Amino acid sequence: MEAKRTKVVKIDDSAQPDRESLAEAGEILRSGGLVVFPTETVYGLGANALDAGAVASIFEAKGRPSDNPLIVHICRIEQVEELAEGFTVQARRAAEVFWPGPLTMILPKKPHIPAEVTGGLGTVALRMPEHPVALALLNIAGIPVAAPSANTSGKPSPTTAEHVMRDLDGKVDVVVDGGGCRIGLESTVLDMTAEPPVILRPGGVSREDLEGVLGHVEVDSAADDHDSPGTPRSPGMKYRHYAPRAKVVLVNGREITEIVKKVNELLASCHSENKAAGVLASTESAQGYQAEAVFPVGSRANLESVARNLFQGLRFLDDCDVDIIIAEGYPDEGIGTAVMNRLRKSAGSNLIMV
Repeated sequence: MEAKRTKVVKIDDSAQPDRESLAEAGEILRSGGLVVFPTETVYGLGANALDAGAVASIFEAKGRPSDNPLIVHICRIEQVEELAEGFTVQARRAAEVFWPGPLTMILPKKPHIPAEVTGGLGTVALRMPEHPVALALLNIAGIPVAAPSANTSGKPSPTTAEHVMRDLDGKVDVVVDGGGCRIGLESTVLDMTAEPPVILRPGGVSREDLEGVLGHVEVDSAADDHDSPGTPRSPGMKYRHYAPRAKVVLVNGREITEIVKKVNELLASCHSENKAAGVLASTESAQGYQAEAVFPVGSRANLESVARNLFQGLRFLDDCDVDIIIAEGYPDEGIGTAVMNRLRKSAGSNLIMV
């Protein structure tokens, strides 16, 4: 595609971001351009969701498969009825409790939503982000904004503007730098067209959180499967995601002592084969590894910290030019479910249970 000059606009992520600094980005969105902006989850690559040509440029910039649906970002609950059918009492309750925040809801789409946004599906994914810069930009633009993560397709999602520029410099018009992302993993995607609702992608809102408001919620059996045939019902379902260049091996089990033992065995094997290895480790065990690079991703006692630093850790280790990244597993509960979903997708079939 024709090279662009990407402008970086740094914005204070305070409760009242400088609207004047965001005015140009809002106009670019209205005019069909591409703007990257921060959210509480990851940075998003945004375009006017009602402009099919603008949306198509998202796929071109990312190298993203065109059948992979996008999430439409809004700044007011009232916009749901402008974009979707079937805004039920239950869906409205979820919006009132979890918006703004890291929850995306799948609803039947209105006819004017371009097929490019939905991957040709009859549904649309909607979310109201919590980040004050994102909300201010959406308000200034005055349009719904389709936005996947602002990275090259398949790579770990960006949680800083620096990550974005390394992937998309010259491919987008503006990057709004609002600092690091608070959560660090993409939103939970909840299919509200099903009864009971179904989690298609775990994220910043846990199943436990949702069930506290909505009652029983199912989890799609394909949520961790990147080889599912056909058009994906949600972002992150069909294709391999979150993968650095290096091979990722995920080691999981009930006891951290067994996980550490197996990781050290794998490191010894790598060294005997003259392969450079990196470890994505919890802070509790990071000192116990002799590897070319070790990234302490966060504490097992605080899985929110692991989630926040996960993609940064994968990118850091990849920059160390290691051949293999060995990642510790975590309890599959609360936000740990989202952490493990991303690690399993990064590793593909390279999963070792101990």
